[in-house]
Amino acid sequence: MKRPTPARTRRAARDIGGHISAWRKLLDLTAEQVAQRAGVARSTYRRLEQGEMGVSMETYLNVLRVLGQLDQAVKAIDPYETDLGRARADQQLPKRVRHSSTR
Repeated sequence: MKRPTPARTRRAARDIGGHISAWRKLLDLTAEQVAQRAGVARSTYRRLEQGEMGVSMETYLNVLRVLGQLDQAVKAIDPYETDLGRARADQQLPKRVRHSSTR
């Protein structure tokens, strides 16, 4: 059974959708133009603008690329752009352990 989406997460999705809509309007683009340039259906793009959950990461990133905001979004979650990340930059971060397959 799927857990319900936390309210804070739903609110963030709506906020992000609103920001995407604002960028589109600031750039004088129609929803159809953004959808076409991002390679998605207009209905999918509208779902993203409305903050609906379930839109793919690929769609989200392609829309940000079309709006010229992809690099900003990537930088926004870069841990080394934070005080904590810079403070720990000299420490080695844990690496993923890969188990060799036995045959």
